[in-house]
Amino acid sequence: MPEIRQMGLLKKKKIKNILTIENLLLAFIVLCPILDISSFLFRKCFNTSISISTILRPIIPIIAAIYIFIKEKNKKPILIMGAVYITYAICHLYVFYRIKTACAYGNEIRELQYIINYTFMVMNLIIYWKFFALKNRDDEVKDEEKGRTVFKLRKCALVALTVYIVSMFISILTKTASYTYEETMTGYKGWFESGNSIGTIMLLLLCVVLPMLSKKYEAKYRIWTLMITILTGVYLSTLLGTRVGLFGFLFVIIMFMIFSIIHSLAKNNKINKKIILASVTVIFVVGVVVTIFGSKTLERRKQLKSNEDLIYDPISQTTAHVTGDIMQIVLDVKDGKIDTSYMSEDMQQAYIKLYEIANKTNISNTNMRILQFIYQSELIKIQNNIPILLFGNGYMTHFYEMIFEMEVPAFLYNFGFVGFFIYFVPFLLIAVYGVYVAIKNITKIEVEGLMAILGMWFAIIVSFLSGYTFFNSSSMMVIILLTILVINTVKDIDDEKIKIYNPKTYQERK
Repeated sequence: MPEIRQMGLLKKKKIKNILTIENLLLAFIVLCPILDISSFLFRKCFNTSISISTILRPIIPIIAAIYIFIKEKNKKPILIMGAVYITYAICHLYVFYRIKTACAYGNEIRELQYIINYTFMVMNLIIYWKFFALKNRDDEVKDEEKGRTVFKLRKCALVALTVYIVSMFISILTKTASYTYEETMTGYKGWFESGNSIGTIMLLLLCVVLPMLSKKYEAKYRIWTLMITILTGVYLSTLLGTRVGLFGFLFVIIMFMIFSIIHSLAKNNKINKKIILASVTVIFVVGVVVTIFGSKTLERRKQLKSNEDLIYDPISQTTAHVTGDIMQIVLDVKDGKIDTSYMSEDMQQAYIKLYEIANKTNISNTNMRILQFIYQSELIKIQNNIPILLFGNGYMTHFYEMIFEMEVPAFLYNFGFVGFFIYFVPFLLIAVYGVYVAIKNITKIEVEGLMAILGMWFAIIVSFLSGYTFFNSSSMMVIILLTILVINTVKDIDDEKIKIYNPKTYQERK
């Protein structure tokens, strides 16, 4: 009987050790692709706009947030932060309500969803910082334990990337993959909502997992990482159909090679030939596949080029430099056919300005992001309103073609200076400080840290030029993961006594 009781206690202890908040948060990273797939398939099967992941995704972070709140002795900073975000949400929605017209692509509920999403992003950053940042290093045992935790983060990222790429090829081979660009049936985005988002997620995950090609990691992880990197490169370069996928993959691989060379020369005064060979192998294999099978990205560019001449401008009697819908709005504004209840006077003037600037600079009518940027920039100048400058002119208040895809300026224009500061600036400051520390300590910093910093800046650049980065829940989780890795890199360098955790030799040291 005592033995049975002891076995029961051991089982309970084992289950308790597995069902920790930390392990739930690690599992959440792996669940991101599964949640994305379930959301897409649920919408497609039931022909609904409701997303099942909207309900399931917040469960684990909310559990972690409640745990932190209960355990935290000084609750005042948490309450103050909560009050700031709630106050901003109320002010932003009030401004949205006041300026919204009939042409708005969404209502207050849809606008609130974005506010909740970004607040959720910052909440997750705090949660993962609390659980995974290397802090309170009182002794070597704690350092080792926290080092293993960071290694678990990388393994979870590798598993998540594996799920993404394997599911992608399964969907393509079974001919159930959706098109990246439905209107032209170009590219494949599998069982996911956005081709741009899935490409960005994979590239950011590569920034996390590529350092696992180092001999510091066991052979099984190096082989796993190499195979997944090749598959990801083939998909991004040939099948996705976006410029971010094609050029972004080459950029990440080349930067990883450069960082590895710098690190090897700084540490050992010699080049790590195995890393260089692995990188060259990946580029070579992907290059051969692109040469043989072609690239959906190049196919997409040709289609867009051929579509430019299809839109006619009756005013200048030449090819239009704006889209057909925008051209019609401009004509209606000039003829006085648009009522201010449908579209505000400020918006109408912004469309006229957009038309004039597009003609003057010969912008392509297929370059939607530039057209959106010009329109949004002119609109914010015309509005010239302090509440709008502080709290934004609303993300969903615009005609559907002018919904901002470029996220960094969208934070500033659509969510105002306050929204830009509370949602985007925390990530920007960490990225800037990461670069400062890396330059100052270039001989000390590991490749893992350099790739994490690169990943953060890559996310910021892509979010500015392309979009679908911070606006996507799974992409945001990878950005948070990169942010935590950057924070840990900075802490490692600041404390010279800390030895970088080596997963390959851990069992030997133990």
